[in-house]
Amino acid sequence: MGIYLRKSVRVGLFRFNLSKSGVGVSVGVKGLRVGAGPRGNYVHMGRGGIYYRATLPAVSGPKSTSRVPMPPSAPLDWSDVPSGTHGPMVDIDSALATTIVDSSSAELLDELSEKQRRVRFWPWALTALITALLILFMQGAPVWAFWVALLVGGIGVAWAYYADLMRKSIVLLYELDRDIEKALEAFHRAADGIAGASRVWHISARAHVHDAKYHAGASGLVKRRRTLVSRAAPPFVKTNVETIAVEVGAQTLHFFPDRVLIYDSSGVGGASFGSLRLEAGPTSFIEDEGVPSDATITGYTWRFVNKRGGPDKRFKNNHQIPICAYDRLGIISATGIDELLHVSKGGAAIAFATQLQALSRVVKS
Repeated sequence: MGIYLRKSVRVGLFRFNLSKSGVGVSVGVKGLRVGAGPRGNYVHMGRGGIYYRATLPAVSGPKSTSRVPMPPSAPLDWSDVPSGTHGPMVDIDSALATTIVDSSSAELLDELSEKQRRVRFWPWALTALITALLILFMQGAPVWAFWVALLVGGIGVAWAYYADLMRKSIVLLYELDRDIEKALEAFHRAADGIAGASRVWHISARAHVHDAKYHAGASGLVKRRRTLVSRAAPPFVKTNVETIAVEVGAQTLHFFPDRVLIYDSSGVGGASFGSLRLEAGPTSFIEDEGVPSDATITGYTWRFVNKRGGPDKRFKNNHQIPICAYDRLGIISATGIDELLHVSKGGAAIAFATQLQALSRVVKS
């Protein structure tokens, strides 16, 4: 599935049209539309209105990809493990989104964060409408009063909704040359490869194992949760290019053509591709939760192992456990991004990192 590059973006009654001479902004309804075509790469409509950025800044590529196999790890949630057999769990977690800011993203992030903090009016308008209808019902008002209140209140809720949309939205229009478009399409195909994997996990913490016999011979433990990779735009950002969304716990990473934006409850952060360090490669995982359909089994171990790697006969119900070859993808930056994914489909994470590097190089050149 290729990328979908639109030439226009609609926000409420406004439509932004991208052309070689600049951006045309029109407003109206079907059959009646008044517009203008300003030149340049930045358009500001009204105080705190809608913003447009079209040019791609020069950024350096992400750091090189690591493909060194990792020692086998195992799930954390084995209930029959005595204490003291592994070290403390160390969180793998990014900083608050509002603290992840690089110099090339500062202006955009300030605008995004300021708009995200703005209070929405339409829920209050809807609450007021419902309250008014309840009061009319309790007082035994005539039917026509309900219809008048519903009409006036409905108009008010609709106006508040569109006002919120205009106050909180940002428009990002990208004009891509053929080389960038091809590199972006290759990156999206690689992201689709991860999205199409049978299982994708977000790794939130890990620990070192002190006594491997209680952990099926694993050298480390991880705390993981299934997650999603999809094509989705962040809230209140209207863009003409599809973006890749990666859910990482309480945060979501959104990959644009030139940078990644990080969303969480605290606000918005961001980093250019040049500030990222990608660590991708194979990893072995002792899988006790069912083998995904696209995973490769490289061997077997025992729930409790002896020093030679065989079954420890002192334990009852000592069953065999498959060892799977997964992909790992680490996304790290000096500004505070620290995320780790496991992917059941071999080669998917390496392709993602490789194509992201290629996209960054093309954007820079």
